[in-house]
Amino acid sequence: MIDAETQEIFRQETEALIESLQDALLALNKTPDDAELVTQVFRDLHTLKGTGAMFGYARLAEFIHDFEAAFEAVRSGNATVTPDLIAVSLKAYDLIVALLEGEEPPVERDAELKSALAAVTAGDAPAAASIDAPEPDVAEDGEVEAWILTFKLPPDFMEIGGNPIAMLDELIEIGGADTKVRVLTDGLPALADLNPAEMHTGWEVILPGGASESDIMDVFMFHEDQMELSLKPVRKEKPAVQQDLREEELQPGAQQQEAEKKAAASDRKGGTAKVQMRVSAERLDDIMDRVGELVIAEARLTDLASKLGNSDLMEVVENIQRLALGLRDTTMAIRLTPVSSITGRFQRLAHDLAGKTGKDFDFVIEGEETELDKTVIEKLSDPLVHILRNAVDHGLEDSDTRIAAGKPARGTVTLSARYSGADVLISVKDDGKGLDPDFIRGRAIDRGLIGEDAVLSRSEIFALLMEPGFSTAEQITDLSGRGVGTDVVKSTVEGLRGSVEIESELGAGSTFTLRLPLTLAIIEGLLLQVGDERFTVPLAAVGGIVEQPEELKKGSEPTTVIELREELISILRLREIFECDGPTNEHPKVVLVETGGTQVGLAVDRIIGSYQTVIKQLSPMHSRLNVFSGATILGDGDVALIVDVAQLVRSQGLDNQNKEQAA
Repeated sequence: MIDAETQEIFRQETEALIESLQDALLALNKTPDDAELVTQVFRDLHTLKGTGAMFGYARLAEFIHDFEAAFEAVRSGNATVTPDLIAVSLKAYDLIVALLEGEEPPVERDAELKSALAAVTAGDAPAAASIDAPEPDVAEDGEVEAWILTFKLPPDFMEIGGNPIAMLDELIEIGGADTKVRVLTDGLPALADLNPAEMHTGWEVILPGGASESDIMDVFMFHEDQMELSLKPVRKEKPAVQQDLREEELQPGAQQQEAEKKAAASDRKGGTAKVQMRVSAERLDDIMDRVGELVIAEARLTDLASKLGNSDLMEVVENIQRLALGLRDTTMAIRLTPVSSITGRFQRLAHDLAGKTGKDFDFVIEGEETELDKTVIEKLSDPLVHILRNAVDHGLEDSDTRIAAGKPARGTVTLSARYSGADVLISVKDDGKGLDPDFIRGRAIDRGLIGEDAVLSRSEIFALLMEPGFSTAEQITDLSGRGVGTDVVKSTVEGLRGSVEIESELGAGSTFTLRLPLTLAIIEGLLLQVGDERFTVPLAAVGGIVEQPEELKKGSEPTTVIELREELISILRLREIFECDGPTNEHPKVVLVETGGTQVGLAVDRIIGSYQTVIKQLSPMHSRLNVFSGATILGDGDVALIVDVAQLVRSQGLDNQNKEQAA
């Protein structure tokens, strides 16, 4: 059994391959004639097999060998991609994932899946020829007389632990005594420019036709993407052509010209290639914490320098500010992860749901490039799984019902992500039967969640769906109906300082929207003063700042509506809402902020300025104050609360009012 550290390295190495494999299998289900996808599946399996063998996963490597053989049959035109092949392949994929995660499924499962893979690819399938897309000379009929292999290793091959002699020995072992090896020296630089630590030579190896193509390629399994490699067969069917080919291939000049073309292309790629490195999440969190402390210290230093009025010190402070800002932006960029990093699993979920429910639907993903803090991304998977299940199981109708209602037979479920001010909105929308507010209200009364005389808005009725134990399902299925799921969504999202919004139209479908903060670490904030207190709002949410109108100075209600910039704007007086004491400013301001697709105004006394804001979590005792998303330490050591604009608007009941006005 390998140790935990090695197992973690192996898991990281295979993570991208696993995701690529699942994506390709799901894509093949829609486009079974795509030769590139077939090749991608084969290559992913091939690499997983070799990597597993190298790290001691013997069972994994053995199982993938048969899995790989099934897609080799497709590549060679002896089998076709069918729904049955994809179904079995996804089950085989699940077994691979279980083995990679250190689980020990019953050994009998391996044999069952191997047998199933063999069954769905058995027999001749001439129609599959369109799937196979090999090199033209490989596709020609005729027995292979010899293999002509030409390769040049990357310059740093030996520096990274490579051994070209071992490779050549392995090739000779595959080809036997008839194998011929020739060194290609045309790439050698002048003696003065020679770096003995770099690889400058290439090799041409002629192997007998009996050698296995896959065995030859296995020699270069871990270096194929970084090297120049060519493997071509010489066939018996066309002697004259074969002889010409043999002579041409054995010409050093022709071979070198081809190598030079590849080298030039490689150099062009190398000039812009990005080297990627895997770093543990714990180390990134530690860096982020230290950057946060640096930002706080820099704010303190700036405050002290401004009080001392020393010009030399201010120059140093400005340099530190610039460096701290750059370090913050770089660290934040490292923490941000695109939504696409988790959408692959939802493609698989949609595929499985279609099979379990028997409902035909298209699953559409929009805005995959939208980025979120990695901490948020990691915790989004379970909530989105629950919402997607409900959208299909509860939301979508079967084909006959849809047709009878005048809808397309196939439904549509859309997962979308987009930016909205300082937030990211992730929505799951279906075009199903929608939610019936009267039915939900009646079910809530039956369960004792509300009284019969309760007066609730439409959005408040929909919010009842996220109460623990609440369910609208008439019967329990293996997907839903137990009243567990939506309450998990609510608690998880609120734990990320986000919120869940539900919109629905009876007969037209429903939309569940998760409103989440872009990051949980550092933001650019606008510092405001209200009386003796200071507050921060995310600068990304600020749409403008205006002088406070005269009519606004007269009232004392927490909220009011005035005409501003030829629009009716809801204004929140923070002094009254937060019960702040202290003198009023002679020139108060209104800060216009975006929330939920609408604009509201925050009436404040003074705008202090924009600052890097390190978000500190509130204590458990203060966690119930959801109108604040956290706190930050200012340069003078005081604390400023960070206002969660969306929650503040919701607490004043303006979210429903704004939606009704928009409608």
